[in-house]
Amino acid sequence: MKNFFIKNTGILAGLALLVASCAEGDNVVDEIFDNETRGAILRTVNFETNEIPIGASDYTFEVDLEVQDQQNGTLVDAIEVYLGFVDNTFEDTENETDRIVREEVLYETLNASTFTTGEFGLPRTSFSVALPAMLSALNLEESDIFVTGGDQLRVRFELVLNDGRRYSFADNSGTLTGSFFSSPFLYTAVVVCPPLAPSAGTWTFDLQDSYGDGWNGASLDVTIDGEVTNITMADGSESTVTLDVPEGAQAISIIFNSGDWDEEITYQVTSSTGTTILDLAPDHTAGVELLDYCNTSLDL
Repeated sequence: MKNFFIKNTGILAGLALLVASCAEGDNVVDEIFDNETRGAILRTVNFETNEIPIGASDYTFEVDLEVQDQQNGTLVDAIEVYLGFVDNTFEDTENETDRIVREEVLYETLNASTFTTGEFGLPRTSFSVALPAMLSALNLEESDIFVTGGDQLRVRFELVLNDGRRYSFADNSGTLTGSFFSSPFLYTAVVVCPPLAPSAGTWTFDLQDSYGDGWNGASLDVTIDGEVTNITMADGSESTVTLDVPEGAQAISIIFNSGDWDEEITYQVTSSTGTTILDLAPDHTAGVELLDYCNTSLDL
């Protein structure tokens, strides 16, 4: 009976502690809810591309958006659209005297009365703007951006609620920038140099692995006019792979795919002209174009 009494005493003490903790926790929760401010998000439904190839005068920025707030989007009065420009290709890197500066400008206001209802019962709208209109609004010429790759045209959306509150990029959090609830508010269209035409003939890919067990899942995606060839090394310390580029090919792209031990990998790519166009050390950046299309001396 003594043991039973002691055990139950412990249980009663635990229950008392639990009740006290719950009471204290309720106070914290109440404080959180009392001070909580619920806003609104602008979810990306569809966004086609964030690249503007040099010379693509017919480029159009297009995005489909969905409004969501605590009252199924009815709190939003309008969406303001702002345009901006970032010059990343100025020549004077010391004092930036060649940098073109364009402050953000209000381009258009999308009124809630024009929104449609999407598949989830929430308001949706679409926005598009052609490149000439963007340049005109920012007082820019094509010659200001179509010099080399890297410049950025930006489109920022700002939600205007019927109680006067506003939400945009600066109010965002990491939980709203990916997956289904992608709500960046700010979209960047980057000027890029167009892919170069490769020389016809046999291209050579020399692959190495310092440990000697192959590339462990890493590979190169070589795309020629939309057709992808995957190049890798299953085992060993070195290998040579050749790829025939047909006559009349218009564009080539080479992208590295990460594996388990990228720090062991090196490789060289030689075009059919005998020019080594890539000679990469370990720890490469994956998923990006390896060929510098903006390099006018690049001999493919």
